[in-house]
Amino acid sequence: MGTYADLVFLGGQVVTVDAEFSVASALAVTGGIITAVGGRDDIAPLVGPDTRVVDLRGGTLLPGINDSHLHACAFGMATPPLSLELGHPAVSSLADVAEAVREAVGRVPDGQWITGHGWDTGYLDECLADPSRLPSRLDLDAVSPDRPVVLYSFSGHATWVNSKALELIGIDRNTVAPPGGAIVADDSGEPTGLLHEGAQALVQNALPPLSRQERTDAIKSALAALAGLGVTSYTEPGLGPGGDGIMRGALGTQTLDVYRRLLADGELTARLGVLLLPTGMAGTAEEFARALAAPGETGDADPRRLAIHGVKIFADGIVPNKTAWMHEPYVGGGCGSLCVGGDNDTERVAEIGAMIRHAHAAGHQLGVHVTGDRAVDTVVDAFAAAVTEHPRPDARHYVIHGDFLTAHSMKVLAAHGFGVNMNPTIKWTVADMEEEFVGVERAAYAWPYRDAIDAGVRVASGSDAPVTYPDWRQGVATMMLRESKAAGRVSGPEQRIALAEAIRTYTIGAAWQDFADDWKGSLEPGKAADLCVLDGDLLAADPHDIPKMPVVLTVVDGQVVHDTLRD
Repeated sequence: MGTYADLVFLGGQVVTVDAEFSVASALAVTGGIITAVGGRDDIAPLVGPDTRVVDLRGGTLLPGINDSHLHACAFGMATPPLSLELGHPAVSSLADVAEAVREAVGRVPDGQWITGHGWDTGYLDECLADPSRLPSRLDLDAVSPDRPVVLYSFSGHATWVNSKALELIGIDRNTVAPPGGAIVADDSGEPTGLLHEGAQALVQNALPPLSRQERTDAIKSALAALAGLGVTSYTEPGLGPGGDGIMRGALGTQTLDVYRRLLADGELTARLGVLLLPTGMAGTAEEFARALAAPGETGDADPRRLAIHGVKIFADGIVPNKTAWMHEPYVGGGCGSLCVGGDNDTERVAEIGAMIRHAHAAGHQLGVHVTGDRAVDTVVDAFAAAVTEHPRPDARHYVIHGDFLTAHSMKVLAAHGFGVNMNPTIKWTVADMEEEFVGVERAAYAWPYRDAIDAGVRVASGSDAPVTYPDWRQGVATMMLRESKAAGRVSGPEQRIALAEAIRTYTIGAAWQDFADDWKGSLEPGKAADLCVLDGDLLAADPHDIPKMPVVLTVVDGQVVHDTLRD
């Protein structure tokens, strides 16, 4: 008799996500590796006296979920008890936000800033009733006149503060916003308390950086949540010097150090891929090249558990702030712009091209945050130009978000073997709201999964947590249904994709982005035993019911990290 298995799964749907998307009924794991996939008779001989046998009871065994765009430290910091929960449905009005702040004033120690995350004008009653009504420092001053308050939007591209915070930060009517940022002012020229894009750094620079313990606690909190969701791998898209001014340094260099320590201590319960962030928003090519000369290090970490894959660049902003660079004007005018250095579009296009060319020539994978269609075309053309100038096989550059991928961009991405990292849970969240910025037709098209897959583009999906909660089940449902969170309306039905295609974006597609599709991302003999078990038959489920299907078991490298079957 050969070696017995450590884990055996029987009696359910084993969704392999192999090339044929074949479905088996049993699987065995030995020493952290999948050793057999097939039927009960194939696997039964591998059961020994110490083998744990999991009866799936008609449930579904999937490859571990790979959330390919997730800020785990920021996610941990953005959720209670470390921060006020200000997303929908926790709050539904500006008055609700003010009440949450009022309660925090009574319990947060003196001298400590009150922080919150997740507000979204698309779900605040006063803003819905009057689109010109935006969050203001006055809303917060009424409940916290003497304590500084800083509230981060769900998107991470806007920050709302009170008058005390403005005073401590040093912002007044004469303050000039950093390049690529905006300090929103009222009709009299006074700051309203809203800061967009790069202007948010003014807040971050005034806050004390996160301590090592705060970072550790935040990441551990995130890891526990991810294990409960079946997430076994994720990409931290931007750790490094450029993140030192974002969310109190949650994306900074020190966070990478914490990850190294968690791995060394056996507490990193998911595989981690990293994109370094050499510079923040509105950087120049010269600054980028200088910062890139001092890359981050993973030391002697197992590259299958912690790896630096490349670098991240911000190319533009986001549609709700009208900072995504579009070919056609927004409703009400303006087309946005690239957010890199430069006094005009021509100079900014040259700057982003130089950054991409430099990183590519230095051998890095590139993940570029870009949302507007004109910006996407610019970035993708820069990818192609860099490859032409410096031929390099299998660079696997990709567009992050790619809300408004054009037919041109898809053709170029597919031709060069590049990818796109889309965000279905953001689509679910903003589908209704975006209509007021780009109109019904463009809002429906946003995140064109069907067109991208049909064009041959490599597609991965991520939550961008804490922008949205990292629930891949909702992401799968949204890819299949294209229904919005707020109203349940269908947004772009022609961009729907099938269940198998949606699952691939969270498994083998994401593994491709990680240069790891040869050893993870599908349930095949010889691959890593990263597994996720759902209670219920996913293949037969109504897509509307998928978000409610419980994750009952999560396995990373053959080790159980979440288990409700034995509770």
